[in-house]
Amino acid sequence: MTYQIILDSEWSTVRYNADDKYVYHTFHQPIGGQPFRDTLNAGLDALTLNNAQKWLSDDRKNADFAPEDVGFAVTDWGPRAAKAGWKYWALVVPESIAGRESMIKIVEVFFELGVRVMVFTDLEKARTWLLKL
Repeated sequence: MTYQIILDSEWSTVRYNADDKYVYHTFHQPIGGQPFRDTLNAGLDALTLNNAQKWLSDDRKNADFAPEDVGFAVTDWGPRAAKAGWKYWALVVPESIAGRESMIKIVEVFFELGVRVMVFTDLEKARTWLLKL
């Protein structure tokens, strides 16, 4: 698989796979605030620029989100991503229970925005599902 690196920081890496037309982010550690927003916005820029509909999230190293980060995701970023054409999300959930719990509202809102969400604990299973679409 060949990826174009969109963003690479101590917090996260955002890639775009042109062959299969999907955005793929990896959180390297618990993330929040501006690094979280920068990660999502960089991925959204790639999604929009390439008319992509798929997103693979590797959130295994993340922890629980602060309320302001959940608010940003569900009221600002999520609606913009859905409007840009985002349709399919393969989410590899955080390893921590608190991290998984903080994803519930985000997953519910994105589903309501028309994004088909599948939740995984294994990255390769998530990627396989996404590529079948």
